[in-house]
Amino acid sequence: MAGNFGDSTHSQQWILDKQTLLRDRNQDLTALSDLEYEKIFIFFINFIHMLGEQLNLPQLVTATASVYLKRFYVKISLKCVDPLLLASTCVSLASKVEEYGPLSGSKLLSSCQTVIKNEFTFAYSEFPYRTSQILECEFYLLEYLNCCLIVFQPYHPLLEMTKDLVHEEQLVALARRLITDSLKTDACLLYAPDEIALGCVQAACTTLHREKQLKSWFARQNVDLKNVQEVARLIINSLGLKLSYDEKKEIPALLAKMPKPSKKDRP
Repeated sequence: MAGNFGDSTHSQQWILDKQTLLRDRNQDLTALSDLEYEKIFIFFINFIHMLGEQLNLPQLVTATASVYLKRFYVKISLKCVDPLLLASTCVSLASKVEEYGPLSGSKLLSSCQTVIKNEFTFAYSEFPYRTSQILECEFYLLEYLNCCLIVFQPYHPLLEMTKDLVHEEQLVALARRLITDSLKTDACLLYAPDEIALGCVQAACTTLHREKQLKSWFARQNVDLKNVQEVARLIINSLGLKLSYDEKKEIPALLAKMPKPSKKDRP
């Protein structure tokens, strides 16, 4: 494992540009609009986080699983692997990589069924996969991630950067929650962890109307403030999207429209 972000495979292989994302998603974006694509991924990231809560997993495990999901579909079309299967596979793999430990197949399947029954009956009647299918999917996941499994998350940079904001507990707490929300955007594919952390602080400042008070603090940070502003924009837009549509009404139609896996399309 690289000792710092700059030397890591995360930095060298998994910080992409917008043009690359659009090019690699072209096949899916012929069937879905950009907004529909975003809504589908918000839905499956939500599934990952609900599954993590059901399994009592640390936040770092579900965050890493979310990044795995986003990275995989940079390389592969939605029609190749069902995102429901891949989401559960990402949680299984992330639990090992983040040293929580392997999840038993029966516990994982039971938890997937419970989450669908309690939270997602508007989209699925059951979890249709078996342990053997999750294990098979894990091989595909490892292959298309190029075995680059270490993810540098923004939570630690946030703590380091905000040590001197001793009277801004509310703002820092909100920024931490926004890091989790940022996983529903493309920020983890486009920007470094410290840029995401600062973008979340800026979004928190906007929400709490603290921009003027922290202007000089931002000026002291040694990062690309243009990227920070773009991260904040992504997060604020994503939160606005969450409030502007009814997931339970729209997701069933989007899942029906989403490109579907077939044997010939499998990786």
